[in-house]
Amino acid sequence: MQVMFYELSRDPAHAVVPLLARRIVEQQGRVLVVSADEQQRARISTGLWASRPESFLANGQAGDGGEDRQPILLSDIPDPQNGARFLIIADGVWCEGEEPFERTFYLFDDETRAQAREVWRDLRGREGVTKQYWAQEDGRWTKKAEE
Repeated sequence: MQVMFYELSRDPAHAVVPLLARRIVEQQGRVLVVSADEQQRARISTGLWASRPESFLANGQAGDGGEDRQPILLSDIPDPQNGARFLIIADGVWCEGEEPFERTFYLFDDETRAQAREVWRDLRGREGVTKQYWAQEDGRWTKKAEE
């Protein structure tokens, strides 16, 4: 499992999730986006539909039906009902599913920075886990650390 830590210093999660999800979906992957905050999930959904006027990113909410057909599923728990192998944690609150995801994108901001540091330490030395830390600099994502 690869865990990608993304420090949100400039853009909010609802602006970053469409960028990450687009890359995954373009490679025929499926994504589960987790946030306990219902309003944040709604903002993310809007961002996915409107991220590029010429090509929206179809998505649905867990519990609305048809979850297995959604390339991008938004939920409050890490249950990949759409068969996702990629997890985006949008609210900065660490969670893991019963089965490990191929790659987890862990988005955190100033409010959740302490938890992100704790998760980084907790994952240290865990078998089969690699980590990367990314930060925004001058509007671009830059890799800062790898373990």
